Amino acid sequence: MARPEWTEEWSPKVSTAEGAVRHIKSGDHVFVGSSAATPQLLVNAMCSPMLDVADVEVTSIMTLGPAPYCEPLAVGRFRHNAMFIGANARLAVREGLADYTPIHLSDVPRLFRSRQQPVDVALVVVSEPRYGTVTLGTSVDVVRAAVDVAGTVIAEVNPRMPRTSGDAILKLEEIDWLVPHRFELQEIAPAVPHGVAEKIGGHIARLVEDGSTIQAGIGSIPDAAIAALKGKRDLGIHTEMMSDGVVDLIERGVVTNRLKALDAGVSVTSFVLGTRRVYDFVNDNPDVLFRSTEYTNDANVIARQPRMVAINGAIEVDLTGQVCSDSVGTRFHSGFGGQVDFMRGASQSSGGKPIIALPSTVKDEVVSRIVPRLSPGAGVVTNRADVHFVITEYGVADLHGKSVRERALALVQIAHPRFRPWLMKEAKALRLVYPDQLEPTAEGPLYPEQWEGWFAARDGTRVFLRPVRPTDEDLLKDFFYGLSSESIYMRYAGTRKTWPHEERLRIANVNYESEMTIVAVAIDENGHERLVGLGTYVVNPERNEAETAFIVADEYQGRGIGAALFRRLADVARTKGLRALVADVLPQNAAMFRVLQKAGLAVQVDDRTGRVAALLR
Repeated sequence: MARPEWTEEWSPKVSTAEGAVRHIKSGDHVFVGSSAATPQLLVNAMCSPMLDVADVEVTSIMTLGPAPYCEPLAVGRFRHNAMFIGANARLAVREGLADYTPIHLSDVPRLFRSRQQPVDVALVVVSEPRYGTVTLGTSVDVVRAAVDVAGTVIAEVNPRMPRTSGDAILKLEEIDWLVPHRFELQEIAPAVPHGVAEKIGGHIARLVEDGSTIQAGIGSIPDAAIAALKGKRDLGIHTEMMSDGVVDLIERGVVTNRLKALDAGVSVTSFVLGTRRVYDFVNDNPDVLFRSTEYTNDANVIARQPRMVAINGAIEVDLTGQVCSDSVGTRFHSGFGGQVDFMRGASQSSGGKPIIALPSTVKDEVVSRIVPRLSPGAGVVTNRADVHFVITEYGVADLHGKSVRERALALVQIAHPRFRPWLMKEAKALRLVYPDQLEPTAEGPLYPEQWEGWFAARDGTRVFLRPVRPTDEDLLKDFFYGLSSESIYMRYAGTRKTWPHEERLRIANVNYESEMTIVAVAIDENGHERLVGLGTYVVNPERNEAETAFIVADEYQGRGIGAALFRRLADVARTKGLRALVADVLPQNAAMFRVLQKAGLAVQVDDRTGRVAALLR
């Protein structure tokens, strides 16, 4: 095979892999490039028996392909120090043949630059030279800092490596040895969508507003979340990792980056990983800016993006909101990565939403990933104070600023139904919830998500109508004690000073079949809810009808919310085959009669008793 033309101009730096790695000495600290830019030829040459070295420390974040420095035969010659554990290092770490350093991805460059973690030799992959420069291609992440401080830089030069921008650009003077090596970059195909991931992606998408800036990783859930954003507008990208799904959004015009506060007009990432499609997309593409994790993962930078949405995964979450992401019990599995960087940055963003997303179960629904306590030895990556939204296929739990009681109730609600009775018993045993908290059954009831929806009044008021949840008891309490005495009198046909916990508990824990409660909530820019209306019914099976009542917060009355609640209750009741909704209405309650008229149903009124029946058929 003919040698590339650039080798003539830079011939003093050109070497074979075997010749270049001879510059590695016993006791050196060697950094190995990341992900699709793993320099496999140099790694194999370094680990060859022909290189006579001892006690070499090999440092990296996630690499792809074999890791011979982790093999038992490498003991004494090499010791791996993983700052993020990939599949090729997991067994070695588990068996004590390699080390794991827990660290935020934003901090790794600082370790290199301060020489707390020395880098004597950096092994990397670069694009072909052009105008005296090469680029780090698909992986800038922590590679840039390693190259900047390394005493010796050895680079595989691969014509299949895309030429990328920003912090990726290196002058050839910064590289000591150039090793020509044409090879196809390793690819990771997008995950095949499945029901659980698609449901989780749908829940995530409902939290994402137009104009948001997105961070997401790789895997079935991030892929499903990205796919679910295809109907959004003017999204931005500021992430540590970019994959094929983001390319879809850019090509569809969903991602424009025009509303970003920083780096407007460009998608920002520290590395890309996916198929050849994404590698080709970033090649010489000025609309994708590559930056070191010193920048992409800086929480202060992340926080400056309005409506920053950070999507991260977890191995398990306990009932108080502790998130384990790097270990399975005592066995280290991956690493901190950028989870905390982005969770904290998004939490400080105006309208930001930090999200932890995970399936409710693992191992064919045998093991719950919502747990009473983290597994023995499991580490906390995102702590209780940093957690905000936790999402499974069963819904969204908003935990930030909530008590451990509210957290436990919310997390039980999004656990797999099979595990909810066990989780509630454990929550009671741990004194996290009320002793009389109603316990769900494994058969349900499942939350009827289909009855959720927005209502817009003529004056522009927007409220979200949805079925009540067990987690709503405190919202119900605040709603009641905010009502005027007149509103209470009209609802209860008498005066009431209190609404006891036992009654609120019953209202919040309906079975969605023989009883239903629909609430109207106002949602602020941070996604937090305030209850502004309430409608209920209880079925009378003998008459095939339901007793109904509803009430609206005083400052929200006269906007059509009562009529919207009544219509929603009527829609639900109709699907259950009920004949009518009936209510006892005080004669002076003119507002109630107006609501019934606006609901658009045939209404019969008994003038003698004041009993009203809204016919559903």
